[in-house]
Amino acid sequence: MSVAKNRKRRSPDRRLSKSAVEKSPLLGSICRAGIPACRPKLPRQAGALALQLLSNVIAYCELRLARRAHPFHGFCMETEKATFGAGCFWGVEETFRKLKGVTDTAVGYAGGAKDNPTYEDVCTDETGHAEVVQVEFDPAKISYRELLDVFWANHNPTTLNRQGPDVGTQYRSVIFYHSPEQKAAAEESKNALTKSGRFKREIVTQVEPGPKFFRAEEYHQHYLEKRGLSHCAI
Repeated sequence: MSVAKNRKRRSPDRRLSKSAVEKSPLLGSICRAGIPACRPKLPRQAGALALQLLSNVIAYCELRLARRAHPFHGFCMETEKATFGAGCFWGVEETFRKLKGVTDTAVGYAGGAKDNPTYEDVCTDETGHAEVVQVEFDPAKISYRELLDVFWANHNPTTLNRQGPDVGTQYRSVIFYHSPEQKAAAEESKNALTKSGRFKREIVTQVEPGPKFFRAEEYHQHYLEKRGLSHCAI
């Protein structure tokens, strides 16, 4: 029997090559996160399984990104969160949802004393919650300051606990910040707007640290979009 026939067959190298990782930012992010397929000297079966998992992750990310969603935040994109209260959350959500760079929106309740409040609870004006929109955005496409500009342009920040016919603390103008940078940007934006003289009355918008967000009932989510409406008139 020849020596060649006695040699143990070598399995193909199933690890990702360095060049493949360098050419793909997505693969690079996944490898830095510690996916085993990127590690050397992995047993054959584990390596094959890891590569299959990696392939599935990439395919799923590409599909979800095409739909402007983002289940794997650290892999697919780096997003940030912003929370605004500017009256009835139906119209506010629709305004932010349409912005390029906004990857997700959700309406809910924040800033009150009761856990898991319902819409009926909040409407009593006794829980202290504000109707808010939580915005998830890609800062590479839209900045927090640009979101602030949209916030100021789409409600009246001078009416205390009121927007148009809607009256109550749940309709107050409020910015809930999620970082020191957001706090500074919100305060600077508010001060600049005050100095601009755009509004004759005092701006009463509150700038507060982001409290726990309670997602509103599902029928409130994308309320206007579901009904084919573009805005909620104030």
